[in-house]
Amino acid sequence: MPTTERVYKDTRITVVTGDITKLEADAIVNAANSQLIMGGGVAGAILRTGGREIQEEANRKAPVPVGKAVATTAGKLKAKYVIHAPTMEHPAMSTNKQNVRLATKGALECANQLGIKSVAFPGMGTGVGGLNIKEAAEVMVDEIKKLVESRTSLNTIILVGFNVDLTHEFERALEKSLPRQ
Repeated sequence: MPTTERVYKDTRITVVTGDITKLEADAIVNAANSQLIMGGGVAGAILRTGGREIQEEANRKAPVPVGKAVATTAGKLKAKYVIHAPTMEHPAMSTNKQNVRLATKGALECANQLGIKSVAFPGMGTGVGGLNIKEAAEVMVDEIKKLVESRTSLNTIILVGFNVDLTHEFERALEKSLPRQ
């Protein structure tokens, strides 16, 4: 159940708490590393739930620089695609706001290129990457706003907090960037 929802220029932006691998969306985003090695955090959950075919296809598309993103099959997930958007070059590296901004933008551009209608994002860089959840939420929402202000095929963007703290930061960032009219 959504905790916060905004409609901005015909795009619905929803914040939920939960397991991104259980969501029904055209694509879910994996906060990846440039090698696309799916080990821990969201990547590990996607791999465990979706199956090895996601990693096998990702291996064929690696490496991917920070700021770019690629789509693979979603295996057994409810989604059609996994969009792999690196926030770091190597597995288990720390990341920063600029990398999260670039990764979010890359994932949104990839979703647009796919022509899909809905995409779900985890807290980019907030797990293994160690970025402060407030900073991550703010730059992610800022990039989403920029995309929606331009042109997008997306009509639904879901921000998924793996815990209530991240959910609240997504809500605060959304309120700050897109206050209720």
